[in-house]
Amino acid sequence: MDEKLPYDDCQRPVGWVQPRQRCARLRRNVLRIVGVVALLWCLHQLLFPSPTISCRFPYQEALRGTELKVPLEAHIMSKCPDAKDCLQKLVLPTMANASDKIDFKLSFIGRTTDHDDGVECPHGQTECLGDIIELCAATLYPDPKIYLGFAMCLTRDYSEIPQRSLVEDCALEHGIDFGKLNDCSSKDDGAYGIRLLRESVERSNDLDVHISCTVRLADKVRCVRDGGQWKDCDDGAEPEDLIRDVNSLYENGEH
Repeated sequence: MDEKLPYDDCQRPVGWVQPRQRCARLRRNVLRIVGVVALLWCLHQLLFPSPTISCRFPYQEALRGTELKVPLEAHIMSKCPDAKDCLQKLVLPTMANASDKIDFKLSFIGRTTDHDDGVECPHGQTECLGDIIELCAATLYPDPKIYLGFAMCLTRDYSEIPQRSLVEDCALEHGIDFGKLNDCSSKDDGAYGIRLLRESVERSNDLDVHISCTVRLADKVRCVRDGGQWKDCDDGAEPEDLIRDVNSLYENGEH
């Protein structure tokens, strides 16, 4: 005679569940209770915060250093000796020590016109081309470690800008593809590069910046290099002075 199971699927008494189902139901109930307790605890911490416990999610700390970087901008002319001194003696050392806290931008000084393709540079059209080359480098390689180093390399021999040999040597030194740089400068028969320069010059003019080199920190003029002299550097013109200010703004979130 065939043995019969105590219950088949159609004969289970009402409310009967297998042990595995009971465990699953118990786990769900426990998770619900834990969730409610965690929610109540966080609400209590938000209303009555503990000095040592926080309900902030970890990603908020992870965002620190990206959204909160301090704006630092250098306004230059590519064939200006003051730009060379400014980058070499102040901007580069600051970036070398605090780049993780800085949102850096390189802008150019000139005058917009209705002739000469819409931009006039103080040291002539060769300077305009030098500006465009440096802007193309920043567009193609947005990491300041690359394009700022490249700009400094050109500026060290600013009188030779924009000679091909100088541009090629500096591009090679800083891992920049000279072919891409050349394509950017000549794109759309040069209109693309001119547009980059015009937008940069307009930015400097809108900010009433006309001296190369002008360094702006957190949207305020921090220091000016003019005629071989530092000017308007009330808080110091040494790299450690600027680094101190960057660290202070970064830590206090005052920017």
